[in-house]
Amino acid sequence: MSRRLLTLSLLLAASAVSYAQMKAPADVGIDERLGSAVDLNAVLRDEAGKHVTLRQYVDKPAILMFNYFRCPGICPVLISNMVGVVNQMQVEPGKDYRLIAVSFDPTDTPQLAAEKKANYLNQMRRPFSPDDWHFLTGDAANTKAVADSAGFKYQLKGDMYAHPGAIMVLTPKGTLSRYIYGTSFVPADVEMAVKEAAGGAVRPTVSKALAFCYTYDPQGRRYVFNITRLAGAVTLILAGIFIIFVVRSKVKKQKQEARS
Repeated sequence: MSRRLLTLSLLLAASAVSYAQMKAPADVGIDERLGSAVDLNAVLRDEAGKHVTLRQYVDKPAILMFNYFRCPGICPVLISNMVGVVNQMQVEPGKDYRLIAVSFDPTDTPQLAAEKKANYLNQMRRPFSPDDWHFLTGDAANTKAVADSAGFKYQLKGDMYAHPGAIMVLTPKGTLSRYIYGTSFVPADVEMAVKEAAGGAVRPTVSKALAFCYTYDPQGRRYVFNITRLAGAVTLILAGIFIIFVVRSKVKKQKQEARS
């Protein structure tokens, strides 16, 4: 196989991998609500089990994220990466913005939320008050109301969830100012989003490349990335390249025979 065909095969295979990783279950993803207000009145629970609402925390820009605290997939990655972003940003947590993590899993408890919060705050390398990042839980109806108001869509799969990875930046009035997709974030981008939200600005999304927690495999007790579909796509691509190679070789041979 020529070097050109080999390069093409690798690029197509990589594209197939990327496609398989980006493919999400139906009704899972983000339906942007830029310029709209999130539900500030739904009753949730803080880490001590007290009833609270987002309205109590959104008096300055806020970085909102949806997770569930027993997630074995992208949730811990996203939160850990947010810790790294907070450590690097020039804006001051508590003074310039707050962080809010809302669990959409009704089986998550305030006790578990407090444990997770303590674990992540221990990773902070800058002065950071526990009041600057809230880990909230609630019943299914209220947490879904908050998620729906932010356009965050998830599905229960077995005893786990399929869901996207992203953060939302809110203005001091609770308006959705910016969506930042993925599980890792550029500190300068997040800092700019916080500053823009402070002024009430609403900014269009630049990149919509989503990361997903996928279908849960209850037998293997892990998330799967639809390996069958991926393997099939790669196989078809390679088979197509092989056919092209054979046809081109046959045509080349016929031309050589014709010249002789």
